[in-house]
Amino acid sequence: MKKFTHIVLKNYRLILVLIVLGTLANLYSIKQNFALETDLETYMPKSHPAFIFSDKAEEQFDIRDAILIAFSDSSGIYNESTFKKIKALTKAIQKLEVVEDRDDVLSLYTADNIKGEDSGLEIEPFFKRIPKTETHFSQIAANVRSNEMVYKRLVSEDEKSTLIFTKIKDNSFSEELYEEILTLANSYKGDGLEVYVAGQPIVEGTMAILMPKDMKKMFPLVLLLIFIVLFVVLKSFKASVISMLVVILSSIWTFGLMLGVGIPIYAPSSLIPVMLIAIGVADAIHMFSHLQLQNKLHKNWSKEALIVNMNTEMFSPVLMTSVTTAVGFLSLLSSDIIPIKYFAAFTAFGVIIAMVFSFVLIPAALNLVGIPKSKATAKTADTKFSIKSKRLALRLVTYKKSVFAVTVIVLLFFGFGMSKVWINSSFLARFPDSNPLVTTDAFVNEHFLGTTTINVILESDEPGKFKTAEVLNLLDDLAMDVVRDNDNVGGSISLVDFIKRMNKVLNEDRETFYTIPEDSDLIAQYILLYEMSGGSDKLWEVVNEDFTTANLQIQLKNDNSKSLNATLNSVELYRSKFEELDVNINFAGSGYKVLVFNDLILQGQIRSLLYSFLIVIVLLTLMFRSIKLGLIATIPIFITTVISFGVLGWLNIPLETTTALISSIAIGIGIDYAVHFIDRYKIEALKHKDKSFAIQETMAHSGRAISFNAIVVVIGFLVLTLSAFKPNIALGALISLNMFTSFIATITIMFIVLYASNLFFNKKK
Repeated sequence: MKKFTHIVLKNYRLILVLIVLGTLANLYSIKQNFALETDLETYMPKSHPAFIFSDKAEEQFDIRDAILIAFSDSSGIYNESTFKKIKALTKAIQKLEVVEDRDDVLSLYTADNIKGEDSGLEIEPFFKRIPKTETHFSQIAANVRSNEMVYKRLVSEDEKSTLIFTKIKDNSFSEELYEEILTLANSYKGDGLEVYVAGQPIVEGTMAILMPKDMKKMFPLVLLLIFIVLFVVLKSFKASVISMLVVILSSIWTFGLMLGVGIPIYAPSSLIPVMLIAIGVADAIHMFSHLQLQNKLHKNWSKEALIVNMNTEMFSPVLMTSVTTAVGFLSLLSSDIIPIKYFAAFTAFGVIIAMVFSFVLIPAALNLVGIPKSKATAKTADTKFSIKSKRLALRLVTYKKSVFAVTVIVLLFFGFGMSKVWINSSFLARFPDSNPLVTTDAFVNEHFLGTTTINVILESDEPGKFKTAEVLNLLDDLAMDVVRDNDNVGGSISLVDFIKRMNKVLNEDRETFYTIPEDSDLIAQYILLYEMSGGSDKLWEVVNEDFTTANLQIQLKNDNSKSLNATLNSVELYRSKFEELDVNINFAGSGYKVLVFNDLILQGQIRSLLYSFLIVIVLLTLMFRSIKLGLIATIPIFITTVISFGVLGWLNIPLETTTALISSIAIGIGIDYAVHFIDRYKIEALKHKDKSFAIQETMAHSGRAISFNAIVVVIGFLVLTLSAFKPNIALGALISLNMFTSFIATITIMFIVLYASNLFFNKKK
């Protein structure tokens, strides 16, 4: 490393020019190739059986989440002004480019009203022209109330609100589209009419857009605060600027490569700079801390000697921390989620680039601007901090049994908290309660059947199976039980609703006939009548043409995992009953796919945790040439991971895409402290042959750098708790917690285990 550093110092101007040119090239790549991926469908692993089946069912039954526009009139919707606006807005939305077919827009103006006449079945809209009389409005209101397929679905029970459902083309949601629909809808506000825009496409799309945008806003604040804290702890403007350059340049080079090879920025990718700050700043702090101590001890050393000493002595620990941290992130490649794979690969690349900049940019910059002069007042290495560190080391050894006992209690407490961790698939829960999306969604869920859907797909090999009374009655029982057993389920729609509606209206609208006829031939006649009466294609959204497959759409008032799983469990109770009738049950739709998606995240995290622990132990064993040291170094990782997930459990913070990355963060951060501490302990032990002296010097040297690192990143990342986006708030709090936990675990329990192991003192060498 000495020879390499001399080459860097000799050619520092050329190296700095090359770094500047490389940075400009990567900035150009970012500008030219910048792309933000907001379609959450692209996050799903297409080869997974659940997604393959769901995609097939979605195509078969035209299953697409709808954008919901709610009109609310405090005086009731049955008036000329509101009906004019319903008709006008329906027509305006039908003309949007993202609307594939006019039938994709469902409102009171376009919905089918299935009625019975002397001539048979009649299907017509609730209105074509705007009613002019109270009598006409009263008749429409009566028709809506008696129509179970419309009442509470399109019109609220209090008759003061109505919905317009709008299906849009796949992969067509954008921030511009949301603004266009919002502007269009709000143009109809006034005269006591309120407008609400909700629906899963808006929630999911806005979430994917908002997270990177929010991180872009918060990132400069994090950088600024970290710079300020760096300046306070290092007491050097030069050192602080150079440290921040390492972080910023590694982020630019990482994004330049990622976008340059055609990979867009996904929501998890926006976290890469955050990770690189935590890791890159750590390397720089350790190097500058070492430089400052050596500068005080060896005032007669030249600038070149100090830089060479810094690079040489810090090479081993920085290399080890960078490699093990990169491996910790690469373990996430075991995930089935594509954006997490990209996050893992490019964060690992960023870690290595940050390491390279630490060994190249820092020496070159120091040769250009000179050795930073610390403003510390102490004239020797035995500063107040050093004295206190040495005292702490001796006290920890004295009270090691108490430290062990406290550690066991802490691990038991947070270990139990880990059992309470749950996964939440809810995208809406990631927005603050005051966000318009949350309030709008709450309004729609309160007044209608729900904004989240799960599709239950029932399949048989027998043509006409879903024309038989036995199967339809069982489907009816299933639909009613799911609604009755789950408070968060608002209702459902299926072929059963069409048959029951036709049976009722063809029997003089008597409620007793709102059932499935026992005669299967009569059911077949009803379906034929529906087709002959010019009914819309809505029937084919609940059954296929040969009646071998049916689609039961369940609407929920909550999109969290607990509600979705409870609903699925209610459906599963009927699986054996349907199998007796040779009918299989499967699931489809966005609600189900998001649930599977989150399960895959958890499975991926468990795998990556196991892989990273094993690989890190092996790497550290090889690097330190000791299995004992490899295991000892993982103590802070283990403690940090337990406490991180324990906090999630105790505070009821769900595991989702962002918080699921905590394990890689915990390993990436925890291992850095441990490696630096052990490496310094080894140097001091072999140098002085005195264990008491070695632990004191280690605590004064590495303990100093570790505490600086913890202070900088903990305070810096607490800025994220001011974010308007819940995952970023959780991320800021948890990174800060991880840094603090790793710091405490390293200088206490790992320190004591290292001391008690007697390593480096059992051999004569």
